[in-house]
Amino acid sequence: MASIALNAHFTTTTCDRKTTEITRESLKSFVGLRKTTFENHHSLTLTKSLPIRLTNRRLHNIVATKSSPKLTGRNLRVAIIGGGPAGGAAAETLAKGGIETFLIERKLDNCKPCGGAIPLCMVGEFDLPLDIIDRRVTKMKMISPSNVAVDIGQTLKPHEYIGMVRREVLDQYLRERAEKAGATIYNGLFLKMDMPKEPNAPYVLHYSLHNGKSGSVGEKCKLEVDAVIGADGANSRVAKSIGAGDYDYAIAFQERIKIPDDKMVYYENLAEMYVGDDVSPDFYGWVFPKCDHVAVGTGTVTHKGDIKKFQLATRNRAKDKILGGKIIRVEAHPIPEHPRPKRLSGRVALVGDAAGYVTKCSGEGIYFAAKSGRMCAEAIVEGSENGTRWIEESDLRKYLEKWDKTYWPTYKVLDVLQKVFYRSNPAREAFVEMCADEYVQKMTFDSYLYKTVTPGNPLEDLKLAVNTIGSLVRANALRKEMDKISV
Repeated sequence: MASIALNAHFTTTTCDRKTTEITRESLKSFVGLRKTTFENHHSLTLTKSLPIRLTNRRLHNIVATKSSPKLTGRNLRVAIIGGGPAGGAAAETLAKGGIETFLIERKLDNCKPCGGAIPLCMVGEFDLPLDIIDRRVTKMKMISPSNVAVDIGQTLKPHEYIGMVRREVLDQYLRERAEKAGATIYNGLFLKMDMPKEPNAPYVLHYSLHNGKSGSVGEKCKLEVDAVIGADGANSRVAKSIGAGDYDYAIAFQERIKIPDDKMVYYENLAEMYVGDDVSPDFYGWVFPKCDHVAVGTGTVTHKGDIKKFQLATRNRAKDKILGGKIIRVEAHPIPEHPRPKRLSGRVALVGDAAGYVTKCSGEGIYFAAKSGRMCAEAIVEGSENGTRWIEESDLRKYLEKWDKTYWPTYKVLDVLQKVFYRSNPAREAFVEMCADEYVQKMTFDSYLYKTVTPGNPLEDLKLAVNTIGSLVRANALRKEMDKISV
């Protein structure tokens, strides 16, 4: 994560029989690892139009698309496939913007293996309640291959912290908020999509609805919509439907470990990151605190078959601090390494992991997922004039243009930094050494917490450049000496 500092320098619904509308209990306090509960309510028939959900709250500065025709008798219909941060944020924005919104999520108790770190700006920007944040991390330890530990966080202000969340809690909260705004949530598995044969024809989505009555297979259903947002992760079926192309991906492996209370005190507001060939040849291992346990994990792109060996090494590096712990959950999932070759086709757009929005070096994806979902939805709301007009590919392309202008440099710089500092153990030692610099830490946290780059001090920038070069020179000399020993 410290490497971020360097960036500052350089429809109608149809079913074989019926579809069910899912609603859940009003939001409760999040305690422990609770599952989603829901009830089934009235069905929607094939011949009747769905009610148009409108809210008093509208997005501002709406500009109508000059050439798009007005919709009569209904509002624009949009489906989101995937109910993670990207899908939940998109669904809420669409519903509040007058769009008839449908969200299809196959696992309403989703527990994606994820470090769960979110920047401070996300708490305010997405109006997240503090009771869904398990821990407020104000200290981090970056631990080198030789177990040299550098404390990070001295530059944080009293009110600043990194939020630690559980994905099943965050994701459910965002979905429930979207539902309250007027979105319809389906517990279903998206199967395939029929493309429009005419310019203004609908997209026909095929999915299996799990309503508690149709068994494990689910009830085969169809949904006709005007546009689709693919928020269905690294293995996105929406991406495959539009021929979005493949990308490199990492395997993230994580174990949730319940450790003794006296051990948990150590991790009360502390997170650890381990680097080294033993924990990952191209990423890092982590120990992140949650409500009553720690998440211990690692990831790799280049050596996926060895992921369990790397995970064992991560546990061993932290063994004294998690001694006596019990594994309560094991999780694994693919994580994209770069954006897909194509993220848009017609009236279908990709967001979050489906689009490939995960940063190198830090592996951050939660904020960028939610942000991309919201930005894509805002483009639809604006282009459709609050759901009253048809949209075209040009409306969705505004989202991509805005996204690339804002975040593309960050992704490219972090890609380069990962190749520089994660290529060998000596380079990782240099990386950790650099993290001890107070100026690096300040720039790092300013960039991470607020997703803005604060202009640096020219003299300090020069010092940082010199120190970075010095660290790399020492790392290169150390590597040569190690090569001699190995020979």
